[in-house]
Amino acid sequence: MFRKMMRTKQALTERECVALLREQTRGVLSVLGDDGYPYGMPMNHWYCPEDGRLYFHSGKKGHRSDALRRCGKVSYCVTDQGFRREGEWALNVKSVIVFGRAEVVEDHQRALEVCRCLSRKFTDDEAYIDEEIRRAGAGVMVFALVPEHISGKLVNES
Repeated sequence: MFRKMMRTKQALTERECVALLREQTRGVLSVLGDDGYPYGMPMNHWYCPEDGRLYFHSGKKGHRSDALRRCGKVSYCVTDQGFRREGEWALNVKSVIVFGRAEVVEDHQRALEVCRCLSRKFTDDEAYIDEEIRRAGAGVMVFALVPEHISGKLVNES
């Protein structure tokens, strides 16, 4: 069902893909938007090592949530900042693409726990996290991307 990578020499291992998903804070989530148009948006994510899912927070209303309710099939692309080898101008960039289905986290306590984990990727200020969850927690929608296919590669931009 999913295409094989053409340039297999550039492929990342599964372990490298997971490491990139764990380390990076954001990527681009693509959904099937209004009138069949693709809709891609930058998102923050948290990769849960226990279940292998990516978690996101969102509002309960809007283009993204409407699209997810219509069709749960999504893709998510994450890249790193890249690096240059000494003496070379070209950037070397790792990227991972995850295909899967988005599922709303119905258990509100689990959703708030995910929000805490996601917040900790950006700050260790627990008082701030507590206040944000107190203020906005009731209105948050959390969803999980359940991976069906993950691939990654290292590309040299020369």
